[in-house]
Amino acid sequence: MLRIALPNKGTLSRPAADMLREAGYRQRSDDRDLTCLDSDNDVEFFYLRPRDIATYVHSGDLDLGITGQDLLVDSGSTVNQLLELGFGEATFRFAAPDPYLSLEGQRIATAYPRVVEKYLADAGIQAEVITLDGAVENAVRLGVADAIADVVATGATLRQAGLKTLGEPILESQAVLIGRSPAEGNGAVTQILRRLQGVLVARRYVMLAYDVRADGLDAACAITPGIESPTVSPLHREGWVAVQAMVQRAEVHRIMDELYDLGARAILVTDIHACRL
Repeated sequence: MLRIALPNKGTLSRPAADMLREAGYRQRSDDRDLTCLDSDNDVEFFYLRPRDIATYVHSGDLDLGITGQDLLVDSGSTVNQLLELGFGEATFRFAAPDPYLSLEGQRIATAYPRVVEKYLADAGIQAEVITLDGAVENAVRLGVADAIADVVATGATLRQAGLKTLGEPILESQAVLIGRSPAEGNGAVTQILRRLQGVLVARRYVMLAYDVRADGLDAACAITPGIESPTVSPLHREGWVAVQAMVQRAEVHRIMDELYDLGARAILVTDIHACRL
């Protein structure tokens, strides 16, 4: 049986569960449950503190886990990152009252010490890292640190604390599937990896169907090349064909406009709920 760790709470918890449901796996019905057995797929899910997931997978107690890249780096665990999952995006940055502050020799407060230490080591910067648990925005005002390193979204919280971002991001993070070993050779791991990849494709693409004159087919297919190639079928109406192709969801309206200008008609968009490529 495959044993998988999922975030018990926080911003990654619900998106991770939703993605696994879309992939055909049973999830807990009560957020207070700490385990969920999916006997149909021979998988047991364990809902853990997000910061602990990489440690459990690294130890070998669990086979797979879903966690953030930031938490993975901060754990110091040696595991394989198997798949980026496209949710839970986060940007880590330094911030201080002076946006031109040099970090050399400064005190930097953070709740992610290993993330910051790795960045400083790679950049050759000597600084003192002060570990705090939770929000760190007030560390400078209270005299604990000269700068902070934290997740930055809109920057509103930083501005309220009188801070401004420094330099380039420390780390761009998102949710990832991690495992003790590569997926190759493990059928159960390969199966869940394939299913999650299918969910990612289904979320990014839609199926576009349209009718177009046969003499405009080559131009239409250049607009909608699909993943491999479009599906083309003759219509009862002489000189016309029906075309189906997968296109990126974010581009669908532009593509529909271009097809209509080309002379295509009956242009329809359908959601993809699951796929295997």
